[in-house]
Amino acid sequence: MIKDKVRVKTFKIDDVAVTGRSDSTILEVAKEHGIHIPTLCYLEGLSCVGACRMCIVEIKGSSKLIPSCTAKIKEDMEVITNSSRLIKHRKMILSMIFAERTHTCSVCVSNGHCELQSQATDIGLEHSLVPYIHKGFDVDASHKEYVYDPNRCILCTRCVRVCSEVEGAHALDILGRGISAKIIHDMDEPWSTSESCTSCGKCVQVCPTGALFEKGASATEMVKKKSIVTNLIQARKNK
Repeated sequence: MIKDKVRVKTFKIDDVAVTGRSDSTILEVAKEHGIHIPTLCYLEGLSCVGACRMCIVEIKGSSKLIPSCTAKIKEDMEVITNSSRLIKHRKMILSMIFAERTHTCSVCVSNGHCELQSQATDIGLEHSLVPYIHKGFDVDASHKEYVYDPNRCILCTRCVRVCSEVEGAHALDILGRGISAKIIHDMDEPWSTSESCTSCGKCVQVCPTGALFEKGASATEMVKKKSIVTNLIQARKNK
């Protein structure tokens, strides 16, 4: 099988001429050129799933909004990353995430260090645009060091991917669909009885919200250290 050659492609992001490898995504090229596109489920070094849709962009000539983390660049394409239409859709996306679970920031261990909270602040979302659902889940505090609270989970699957792709344990997965979906350990067993979990804590460090946190940590202490994981990924690439 003959593989396509990697070439350099030139296109525009927000009317700025940029270049990138033909196998790059729009988000990757934007980051290389210092152009900010908001993300939630994306984490550099992990596979891209386009789950949260916060990184949606417009392409001139197309009526569709596409996730920039999975869309490959094309020659002469013109990308718009920040328009009133995109802001409107991103506010609705955030509203739906907030409304689905229980994200009461004032009583959350990640208050002040939460990426969901930061995204809402940055975009100016002051209240949910849709009714709250607040489906209740049982909290799993069975692990000796960590807690999983599905009520604060946004199902970004960073924890699932880092466990599988970096730690190699694949102790985590998703059970159910829609508002009933949740992260599970092994065959939906208590975290403490998971035989495949190595207790490395990578899932906790990459979690963007207070869904996964360390026991006994206060809100001021619960600063996620996702750079530990991204540095590890980069070190492995450099070998």
